[in-house]
Amino acid sequence: MKLRPRSRNSISLAAVVNTLSSITMFEDSELHLVARKAVDIFASHGLVCCLFGSFACALYGCSRPPNDVDIVVMTGTHTQEELKQLLVRHPSSDFYLRPSRRIGATYTIAYCSLGEERFCKIDVLIPGVLNIPRVPSERITNIRDLPVLPFMALLLMKLQGWSDHRASARSDMWEKQYVDVRDINQMLGIAAVRDEDVNRETWLPPEFLDAARARVGRFIEKFRQGARWERIGFEVAVEDPSR
Repeated sequence: MKLRPRSRNSISLAAVVNTLSSITMFEDSELHLVARKAVDIFASHGLVCCLFGSFACALYGCSRPPNDVDIVVMTGTHTQEELKQLLVRHPSSDFYLRPSRRIGATYTIAYCSLGEERFCKIDVLIPGVLNIPRVPSERITNIRDLPVLPFMALLLMKLQGWSDHRASARSDMWEKQYVDVRDINQMLGIAAVRDEDVNRETWLPPEFLDAARARVGRFIEKFRQGARWERIGFEVAVEDPSR
């Protein structure tokens, strides 16, 4: 039986504050520069990529300051470690690698130097990792001259993060669910303004959508926001006073 930290009956403001207070703040222009460098290096190798995670959310209009850059490269021939090496080996690269501090880990962590002993972490992933779907190049969104994961996919990935974090036995991961909820609520508002509809996202794999629908149901059961999900194309099966 797993031991669960604290009660899960309500969102803890203290947990949100503690999580946010541990974040290293960057200027928006710094993260944009790091992302631009990585995108250009991958493009020089003929690789298509796009941003996801907190920086992508911020580009769509979320207010929480991002603390790193997450990028997914649409490749089936390179490993994540090989992609990190492409960043590091570029002639004008500011990227470097450090071994993971996790016991038994064999992977590296990529960083970009910002000067004056400052640096930004960059996570490099490939489709399939964390259930990230492969995105057709014509579906990638361009925001401020940066390629970004389509909004609906980003929202559903954030929902997956919430589901995974609330099921985690690690207290540091478990507390992230509170920040996830705040992000999801803000993204639902942005989705309505953008007139998003999950039924138009025909490129998303059926298994990805099936898992997302199940998570939407659990989110509604806990937070009673069925009307907001229904507005962007999800069927709301449970009785919800907010409808």
